[in-house]
Amino acid sequence: MIIVSACLLGLNAKYDGTSNAHALIQKYSSSGKYIPVCPEQLGGLPTPRVPVEIIDGMGQDVLEGQCAVQGEQGDVVTPQFIRGAKEIVKIVEMFGVSAAILKERSPSCGANYIYDGSFSHRMMPGQGVTAAILKEHNIPIYSEEELTEEQLKELVGDDG
Repeated sequence: MIIVSACLLGLNAKYDGTSNAHALIQKYSSSGKYIPVCPEQLGGLPTPRVPVEIIDGMGQDVLEGQCAVQGEQGDVVTPQFIRGAKEIVKIVEMFGVSAAILKERSPSCGANYIYDGSFSHRMMPGQGVTAAILKEHNIPIYSEEELTEEQLKELVGDDG
């Protein structure tokens, strides 16, 4: 089983109430191998919600209590992000998840890059909160931006 950021599957889970539908990932949605997840929703945040970024750190720093996840106006949502990440771990354990396909640049799901906390659309290398907790649990993480069709076929077990 593979957890997939729900927004990549076309579900309106993105902070602004829309999706980040990704054609290649959607192409294999009928494989029966995907579990759509939105850690922010699982953490108790509504959709739509205020856009947030990790301030002065990255996902692992949030998990260690060294920095916060907040909106530009100071809305702190760190507890919800941590709760959502822990719920994802429960799903991983319940369903024997072997990999994750996550939305790049998200403060939850960013696999390789997140925004730098300045709310100026500047990226920096790093992982979101959920990506960081999955890394701790040795779950391979793929970004929709780096995932090839060959890798996706291998993940879902499609030989053709």
